[in-house]
Amino acid sequence: MSPDKMTHMANQIATFFKTQPGDDGANKVASHINDFWEPRMRAQLFDYVDNGGAGLDPLVLEAVEKNLVAPV
Repeated sequence: MSPDKMTHMANQIATFFKTQPGDDGANKVASHINDFWEPRMRAQLFDYVDNGGAGLDPLVLEAVEKNLVAPV
């Protein structure tokens, strides 16, 4: 998948969970990615973050950096 599409998808997830009650948005983002993204997509996200993560929502970065997203 293109990095732009992956970034867009991850940011859409973060945007949705920002509207939900509670302060555990990073956990919810990670849960969604773990449940619905295949391992190759998660691996691409980890690689993208390792290379700077340009354009990713801070909530997505928090989910990945805190290892809430399951590594592959």
